[in-house]
Amino acid sequence: MDTTQQNSTAWDQKVEEGSKYTKPVSREVIEKAKKDEWSISVTTEKQVPRHWFPESLKDVKILCLASGGGQQAPVLAAAGADVTVTDISKKQLEQDRNVADRDGLSLRVVQGDMTDLSDFEDESFDLIVNPVSNLFVKDVHLVWKEAYRVLSRGGVLITGFTNPLLWIFDDDKEREGILDVKHAVPSSTLDYMPESDVEAYIKSNQTIEYAHTLEDQIQGQINAGFVLNGFYEDDFGGTRILDKHIKTFLATRAVKA
Repeated sequence: MDTTQQNSTAWDQKVEEGSKYTKPVSREVIEKAKKDEWSISVTTEKQVPRHWFPESLKDVKILCLASGGGQQAPVLAAAGADVTVTDISKKQLEQDRNVADRDGLSLRVVQGDMTDLSDFEDESFDLIVNPVSNLFVKDVHLVWKEAYRVLSRGGVLITGFTNPLLWIFDDDKEREGILDVKHAVPSSTLDYMPESDVEAYIKSNQTIEYAHTLEDQIQGQINAGFVLNGFYEDDFGGTRILDKHIKTFLATRAVKA
């Protein structure tokens, strides 16, 4: 099965359904960003610390990686950056185009897979912004390798990802308030699904997700050549029972050594 195509189709469907992560920012947010009053998130609730970015974004070359949806890229473009946004979902990228057209922004949009950035030359960007998304790729090491390649020397990677502890619980029961340990890490959506249910799951255009280890997430960046110098945690904003016990999302700032 082509999981990239499956997830592309699934995210197109999420746009049609109006998922939270497909809703673009408002005109008011863009107008504030043009006045240098801006912030973005790469996790769920918390905003990325402003000091993780250059003091001014004027002409900073930014790649918004797997970041379609009209949420991060338009804000950064409005703040003065030279922004390219790439995503596997055509409809997610249309959200970015819509905001750019609506608010007179300049954005480059490229549909593609975050594990293969061959559309971009070596050292093309000063900064990469990568919201929680590498759960949709099987080999996260390819993401770190490609991000390192396309960043200029001294360039920064800001990325959000899932705490693997989120994956060990039965998702349906957790939403009912029951923490039932059921799964192992690493694993994928299909690993614990009865074979008889897989075809129907695929046909309903659901995402295929992968639970990566912390070693692959953090040491993976280090192995690619990055030096980590920033970290924070986030959660679902109190809407899930797990928020009472642990933060389920992580964000790191890494520099190309």
